[in-house]
Amino acid sequence: MARHIGIVGCSAEGAALCYRTICAEAPQYMAEHEHPEITMHTFPLSEYMAHIRKDQWREVAWLMLASARKLAQVGAEFAICPDNTIHQAFEWVARESPLPWLHIARAVAGEAARRGFARLGVLGTRYLMEGPVYPEALEQYGIASEIPIESDRERINAIIFGELVNGVFSDASRLYFNEVIEKLKNSGCDAIVLGCTEIPLIVRPEEVSLPTLDSTRLLARAALKEALGIE
Repeated sequence: MARHIGIVGCSAEGAALCYRTICAEAPQYMAEHEHPEITMHTFPLSEYMAHIRKDQWREVAWLMLASARKLAQVGAEFAICPDNTIHQAFEWVARESPLPWLHIARAVAGEAARRGFARLGVLGTRYLMEGPVYPEALEQYGIASEIPIESDRERINAIIFGELVNGVFSDASRLYFNEVIEKLKNSGCDAIVLGCTEIPLIVRPEEVSLPTLDSTRLLARAALKEALGIE
């Protein structure tokens, strides 16, 4: 029996991509049209942002925990969160959660180590790029990281919150991401973390100059394997 997956959502587009990935890729391990049982709960993004903008990560954790408790009540056996930024609250969540969790950045770090990358460029919200989530996850593998310059961080953040979370994916923004990735390549990065769960919906791996690590799909695949007991 596959284990029941609980998804703690935050932004709609990233959560939807994670859900779709699990459902689309499960049949390769299971039967046609089959996937593990999945339940998702999310508070409005606005409630998360009210705390994120004030650097109130314990309050972010309370929202995540409230979702986890609802998921546990309906039978979920472990939880994932397809949102990189709010993993800054993970230490509080892990201590008090009724469910075990998979950590999105650790899934990415493990894949980066498996593929032999040494220095990752990290793209995401300003809070994610300037925060500890990826440096801490990568440290255990001895992998270095780098973030874009401040002006690029500000523009990426504006694109994420003004466009991507609202389902807007423009050619101008896609080309801008390509330019930022080229800059990170020139500064010594050998791969790029798509560390906002909406970025994989706009960046095309075949167009950019570095290999990409799609945090959304890597988390989905980790959840699928956890549910099926696949190493």
